[in-house]
Amino acid sequence: MSKFNETVSNKTVNKEGHVAYSMHDKSKLVTMVLTSFFNEKKFYGDNSNEMKQLIPSVISQDPEFVSNLAVFARREFNMRSVSHVLAGFLANVPDGKPYIKRTVEGITLRGDDATEILSFYLSEFGKPIPNGLRRALEAVISTFDAYTLAKYKGGGHAVKMRDLFRICRPHPKDAQQSVMWKQLIDGTLPTPMTWESELSVNGNNKETWEKLIDSGKVGYMALLRNLRNIVTANPDNMDKVLTKIADPESVRRSRQLPFRFLSAYKNMPAGSGSKVMDAIEDAADASIANLPHLPGKTVIAVDISGSMSANVSANSDVRCCEIGMMLGLIANRLCDDAVFYEFNNYLTPVNLSKRNALLYSCVNEAKACGGTNMDLPFRTMIANHVVADRIIFISDNMCNFGIRTTQSIADLYRNEVNRGLWVHAIDLQGYGTQQFIGPRTNIISGWSEKVFDFILLAEQEEGTLEKTIQEYKWH
Repeated sequence: MSKFNETVSNKTVNKEGHVAYSMHDKSKLVTMVLTSFFNEKKFYGDNSNEMKQLIPSVISQDPEFVSNLAVFARREFNMRSVSHVLAGFLANVPDGKPYIKRTVEGITLRGDDATEILSFYLSEFGKPIPNGLRRALEAVISTFDAYTLAKYKGGGHAVKMRDLFRICRPHPKDAQQSVMWKQLIDGTLPTPMTWESELSVNGNNKETWEKLIDSGKVGYMALLRNLRNIVTANPDNMDKVLTKIADPESVRRSRQLPFRFLSAYKNMPAGSGSKVMDAIEDAADASIANLPHLPGKTVIAVDISGSMSANVSANSDVRCCEIGMMLGLIANRLCDDAVFYEFNNYLTPVNLSKRNALLYSCVNEAKACGGTNMDLPFRTMIANHVVADRIIFISDNMCNFGIRTTQSIADLYRNEVNRGLWVHAIDLQGYGTQQFIGPRTNIISGWSEKVFDFILLAEQEEGTLEKTIQEYKWH
């Protein structure tokens, strides 16, 4: 029998004052990192300061784990700012310094990753800059080509690319690189053609977008984020955009989280037409194409309480309840046999087939209000003797109704209906407590479709999210 989470047993209270279980430091940090845009307000407040207090403790326990977590968050869950924060702390805390080079190398996937790492360090810790961080940044910026240097030179940012070079003082490998770096420092490096520069010079209009689309130089993320502007401009080559948006290989390479497609879908102007909406739906389908199949009977329980009404960030109109509903709809597609519920103060069956359009269903089903009673699915399952192999909770775990420990009714279900039930709790907000403990319990966190990989891993006793991070290799 699995022993996952069996050692977590200390009772505490959550931010609603309801009984919960504390998490050990590593698990708590994982849930915070994979559910946080750093310095962004959540329903119960920004927990960035709590995270900053926790990071040094985990580094002192296991600096390699924190290094792996930073790279895992950046490469697998596409979390940028929080990976920069972890790198900054590794550079500052003595136990973390041996791991800073591998961390900076692992999380620098774009030119502005390097400038953001240094910017965070200076804002949080000030000068002097540790030699290890300086050398790590020197190593990555030495690999940047002219396009990267010019694109991410950082006009209005506190730390610009040329500041990075002045601080790190890298040694050019040849005369050509020396000239390129001198141009950067002097401000004479030619500006590359980017969609930003073209729009700035020529305006956000039909002709500019037609030129940009035909150039083939507009990346997938830029097309997706600007799709509303492109649809409004109505270029004659719009079909090229929609073909690329829906192309499964382009979707795979883009590494976009599923909720990015939801954001694009919601932002389309009225009257965009079925071709546009269908292309975004197809892209969302492609983003979840190779997820694991979940055999047997699964109960899916999505939290639609009031605390799930908050947007995931100040720059996003996607709400936590919509991410929860999207993950629930994805789970529904993966299961042999699924029973789907929404819950707040009440339990509501969701009757959707596997063929339902993912984004359309999400927008129309996700409504958040009321309290959080995580007992309700178990009560119904016991009353109707529903023999399930697993239950998947998708929630912020901020219970404020029900039996004083949700675990006790899970135990009651196991005693009366099925001892083999797995409880998988997907945490969407990372407030630092959990509702379930003990054998056949799997705590997961994050907004990525990748959370489903850790359901079968746990059930096959091959590992958990935390174990995967502990053993993570990216080279």
